[in-house]
Amino acid sequence: MGSLGSAIKIENVWKVFGNNSNEALDAIQNHGISKTEALEKYNSVIGVSDVSFDVKQGEIFCVMGLSGSGKSTLVRHINRLLEPTSGKILINDQDVMELDRENLQELRNKKIGMVFQNFALMPHRSVVDNIAMPLEIRGVSKNDRLDAANKILEIVELQGWGNKFAHELSGGMQQRVGLARALAADPEFLLMDEPFSALDPLIRRQLQTEFIKLSKQMKKTTVFITHDLDEAVRVGHRIAIMRDGKVIQIGTPEQIVVSPADDYVADFVKGISRLKVVQAKSIMQTIQEYQSKNIVLSDDLETVYEHDLLSKLIEVSKSKQKPLLVKDENKKPVGIITQSDLLKAVVEGGDGE
Repeated sequence: MGSLGSAIKIENVWKVFGNNSNEALDAIQNHGISKTEALEKYNSVIGVSDVSFDVKQGEIFCVMGLSGSGKSTLVRHINRLLEPTSGKILINDQDVMELDRENLQELRNKKIGMVFQNFALMPHRSVVDNIAMPLEIRGVSKNDRLDAANKILEIVELQGWGNKFAHELSGGMQQRVGLARALAADPEFLLMDEPFSALDPLIRRQLQTEFIKLSKQMKKTTVFITHDLDEAVRVGHRIAIMRDGKVIQIGTPEQIVVSPADDYVADFVKGISRLKVVQAKSIMQTIQEYQSKNIVLSDDLETVYEHDLLSKLIEVSKSKQKPLLVKDENKKPVGIITQSDLLKAVVEGGDGE
């Protein structure tokens, strides 16, 4: 399993619902019929339309879209809860469609953990028993599975709650138990379908923060489904934006906020603060550009790094009315950011087109 390869690869996946899905797909692909025609002629609904992307190992890959965009349908193909009408799904270079029943069970039980919006806990089992369930299904001995469950309890900060019944917990806590249950089986992959969207904003934000921390610590490759761009920007290393079953744009939060692919995406990103996504390297001038204006670099410039966010750059620059020197990860100077570069970066995020 090369760490450079894709952990999950989705290639030209189509999902058409309906008894005539193959004829409908043929007509869509070869005769360009529309969604409406597919419904009228073949009584078929296009759920996912020619989607391709790959998820790197250890990455949190967010799939974002409004309801009906096909995001939940798509994620259910990864562990073959749904079969694609056509296309390929590879996990660690293994074609999921070729797995027999036994290997598919293995994949679902050991390699992939799922966390849904409704936590689906067993209300009258204790928290620890809920978390240990995947291990119980696997036939792990009681002592071993309780050990594992108790370890995970600490990771999701539920120490002391292990013997409570699931129904005695608040929504936010239940969702943590859901996450803990997915992690208990120590899966390589996490599929998370709107895991925090039923929670109130404060708890939601708190769980996002914890999840980001957890993810760094446990390095699980994660596909995270959400309808909320704020959440995608906070949580995702990269984001795929879906509409009508298609992927419209894939990029880092910064790429999507700074250069939306079309009006639909632009409309989404309007409300996102650039302060939290724009990095130094995308607004700096190179040192050559700066010096070509016959400006001499002074020695006492404040240093920032190329991945520092706009909010930090503004903070640093406030104290000194001087340009900022940008360095790369090896501490090598790579660019300069002036006050006017900063101002431009902030203003361009406004309504000015």
